[in-house]
Amino acid sequence: MHVEDRAGVFWRWWTAGTTSMVGSAVGAVALPLTALTVLDATAFEMGLIAAASYVAWIVIGLPAGVIVQRLPLRGAQIGADLARAVAVASIPLAWWWGHLTVAHLVITALVVSFANVLFDVANSTFLPSIVDREQLQSRNSLTSATHAATLLSGPSLGGLAVQALGAVPTLLVDSASYLVSAALLRTLPARRVDAPDRWPPVGELIREGWRFVAHHPVMAPGMWAATAMNFVCGAQFALFPLYLVRELHAPAGLVGVLLAVEGVGALVGAALTTRITARIGTARALIVAGFTTVAGAFLIPWGTGWPAYAAFAGGSIVFSLGTVVLSVTTRTYRQIASPPDLLSRVMATVRFVSWGAIPVGGLVAGALAGPLGARATLFIFATSVVCAPLALLLSPVRHLRDLTDHDRDDDPPRPAEPAVTVGGR
Repeated sequence: MHVEDRAGVFWRWWTAGTTSMVGSAVGAVALPLTALTVLDATAFEMGLIAAASYVAWIVIGLPAGVIVQRLPLRGAQIGADLARAVAVASIPLAWWWGHLTVAHLVITALVVSFANVLFDVANSTFLPSIVDREQLQSRNSLTSATHAATLLSGPSLGGLAVQALGAVPTLLVDSASYLVSAALLRTLPARRVDAPDRWPPVGELIREGWRFVAHHPVMAPGMWAATAMNFVCGAQFALFPLYLVRELHAPAGLVGVLLAVEGVGALVGAALTTRITARIGTARALIVAGFTTVAGAFLIPWGTGWPAYAAFAGGSIVFSLGTVVLSVTTRTYRQIASPPDLLSRVMATVRFVSWGAIPVGGLVAGALAGPLGARATLFIFATSVVCAPLALLLSPVRHLRDLTDHDRDDDPPRPAEPAVTVGGR
């Protein structure tokens, strides 16, 4: 593929992802507000909805790498977009017909969750095939910066749309964004998979990816640090709307703005990641990022009245800045250090563990918030995020400046290759 062709493919891929991210950011405000304002959902039901949005990483997180390896990447992403569009559009239809329930929201979140898993693994696997190795970190930073920009603008737009249109009709914006994304992805070149006469057993392929990550002296601690952060993120997803609406009594428009503020931290983190890692090293940047998230998590639930809004905004910025630095740095390292034929399974393994913590955090937070309240529960989860920097400090990462400095001779031997060869995509 020529340089100009690779650039064109990347920008179409980026535009498709950006479009769906904007819609998803709007939907991230509209869905919980639908549960709260239309269905009067309880704290536990809010936790259940948040958990359903990520539980697929626990159910199919590991097999997703094998599934993606066997499917055309373009087809997998388009299919996921169409499934998400139909699922989200079903909520306004059920509401207009007078049959909308919390169970319907949970089922919709489940469908979107399963589609998200396949889409995300396919997307992460696709990027290294269209970007040169030396550009990976900058492209990952751009993707994270774009995500941050959508976090910054999407919830604000979502809050305004909810005030103008109502929570349920606003979900049509999210559904439409997936359709636009699918249309753009359809313009990407198809990537053929040369199917072998016999595929190795799924379990064998999954175990190969798991062993590579779990025994890796650099990838493994990065995965456990991300898991601790995502456990707290799951609680935040479940409790933030509840905390803002029922404990701080924020109006819908302000809820959208406050939820969007984390995008500022994510945008700053994405913009500065390359500079930070160049100055202090990728390994040291991970440890600093871990302690940054701890500070942000403790700041979020402080105060009452307008000072509480300020603390929530400031804490969200600090927390998201740390998570983005860790995410971009570890993702880039995995894309560089993983053998190409293992990449989809490495990505799936890490996401299975780290993103699988999100629904667990949401369920635990929902159960605790009922008797303790959202504020106290957020403080409890802030304590647990200390595990993120500890996972790095108790590993070989603490001795490194850069993740790539680790002596390759000390890396675990790679598992034996499967008996068949899989063609490139």
